[in-house]
Amino acid sequence: MDNLILTGYGWTEYAVAAAVALKGLEGLADVAGVSKRRLPELLEATEKGVRNVYILGVALGGDEERLAAALKALHRRGVDVTWISAVAASESQQKDVLPLMESVVDETVTLPEVVGRTFDVDAAPFMPYAEDGGRVSAVVRDYRELFEAAQFFYRYYQDEKAYGAAIRSLAAGVQPVAWGDDVRRIVAHYRRYRGRELVGKSPQIRTLQERVNRIALFPDARVLILGESGTGKETVAQQIHNKSPRAREPFYAFNCASVNPSLLESRFFGHEKGAFTGADRAAPGLFELANGGTLFLDEIGEMPLDAQGILLRVLEGGRFMRMGGNEERYADVRLITATNRDLPARVREGKFRADLYQRLNVVQLRIPALREHKEDIRDIADGWWLGHHHRHLTDEQIAALMDYDYPGNVRELLNLLDRATVLAEDDFAALVAEHREMNAGLADDQAAAGALPDELDAVIRWHVRRVFDKCGQNLSRAAQALKVARNTAKKYL
Repeated sequence: MDNLILTGYGWTEYAVAAAVALKGLEGLADVAGVSKRRLPELLEATEKGVRNVYILGVALGGDEERLAAALKALHRRGVDVTWISAVAASESQQKDVLPLMESVVDETVTLPEVVGRTFDVDAAPFMPYAEDGGRVSAVVRDYRELFEAAQFFYRYYQDEKAYGAAIRSLAAGVQPVAWGDDVRRIVAHYRRYRGRELVGKSPQIRTLQERVNRIALFPDARVLILGESGTGKETVAQQIHNKSPRAREPFYAFNCASVNPSLLESRFFGHEKGAFTGADRAAPGLFELANGGTLFLDEIGEMPLDAQGILLRVLEGGRFMRMGGNEERYADVRLITATNRDLPARVREGKFRADLYQRLNVVQLRIPALREHKEDIRDIADGWWLGHHHRHLTDEQIAALMDYDYPGNVRELLNLLDRATVLAEDDFAALVAEHREMNAGLADDQAAAGALPDELDAVIRWHVRRVFDKCGQNLSRAAQALKVARNTAKKYL
């Protein structure tokens, strides 16, 4: 299309302002969300055929030199760029950036109202969607949730289309009852996975919550999360991000075992056009996308040895180059990694670099297995059930759920509740019995599952740590439970 609208993330009024502009352009524009850090990049990537770019409310405080260069390149192509804002630019931006584009700034009204005046559109009908607090209609609540869901998909799944689709629906006046299946799936997924919290009142979870809150205050500290599969390692990583000063910046999650080792460098650092077969356009990598925010690397223990040096390079100083490029870039990213592997054992076996392990293991968090704090099953299961069925579980149902050890941890518990929902099964004793039978062929403890290290000394350390956490990290209680001297328990810790 001839027109491109770029708006911000984080505040509902950004989306509403874009809807007002889109209405003024009679729907004839592409819409995309962008952060101030990525603004120069998106301007550089503006497709041929675009004649007008409207930047709505996005701050110009990123890389001003790169932004100016991108604006000059667009001007040479005959593209008109207009910045519309309810906040004035800084002195340096007024000097070096604003002369390269048109600008409309009015600090006396909201951003949607400035946009409305610019495009000769009455912004009043859109304002309820942008205002915080107060009683609102069901339609306004639904759209606010849709915007949150679309931003969730951008932050956690790198889906950049959902946000534009939500804005386009609002601009066209589509009622929530008329939303398509794709939009409904986005909202349904968001309802299930949004705001992941650490649920439970056990000493283990309380200790974990306290540590998460403490670590979140230090936005640059690297964190290594240890725990079995299904314990909620990504949930903990999200909590650290959401409670930190980086909360309004991106959070990107990546599974290190999900990509061919030969593609990891491109995935981490991005590539330039023509860097390899199929690279028909330049693309940023995860470190560049997460700049200012948090990058969560799950299953770090599965990263091939020859690929570990790639990651070590950027950890030295945050600097890297895209594949096929010659320009050094910098990313300010908090790195959180997670594994269910015994990394020290892998270091001894020559399967994990010792220098990388030391770089990652600045702050270590261990998430207890669900069988270590079974008293929390009530809160976890009942909270899930209440959110999905608007009623509480009975005491009998809770008792049936607690009569199982869940080798798959919280993920397995939620899957069991999902099954009960699909089958409309209220007899949880029968449900759990069937579940046991279905999983009889699987190992029902960590040792049989092969998750424990092979060396006896490492197994002892693992078990002492497990009992220590189970006892609320009280050394005396742990030693008593282990039936060993306090100093012996301390030695293994």
